[in-house]
Amino acid sequence: MDRKQVYKEVEEIFGSVPSFIKTLPDQTIGSEWDLFKKLQIDDGPIPQKYRELIGLGIAAVTKCRYCAYYHTAAAKLFGATDEEIQSAVHYAKASAGWSAYLNGMQLPFEEFKQEIDKAVEFARSQTPQTEMI
Repeated sequence: MDRKQVYKEVEEIFGSVPSFIKTLPDQTIGSEWDLFKKLQIDDGPIPQKYRELIGLGIAAVTKCRYCAYYHTAAAKLFGATDEEIQSAVHYAKASAGWSAYLNGMQLPFEEFKQEIDKAVEFARSQTPQTEMI
């Protein structure tokens, strides 16, 4: 797909062509746009609101303000509440913090996996299957 075709599709979706699309090189603009559509726009197994909340969590951890702005706006567009947005960012913060701690302490990974598997099995035994769905 050439630049003209990409711009036409982008305008149909966004109403204009954002600079992040305009700056893509001619040799990759078609493939980049196809990938963007597939991951960001097209329906997939994860509902759009939740994909955007996941994207926001990743943006928070990678400290990408462009991504954070995009995913926050898109999450709101797809119905995310301020509370859900705050929760997604807080969850990302907690995950990143635990990752730093566990890796820094160099805890034995196999032991960690066994402990988590044991905890999951215990939770399954305590919770009726209907509550886990």
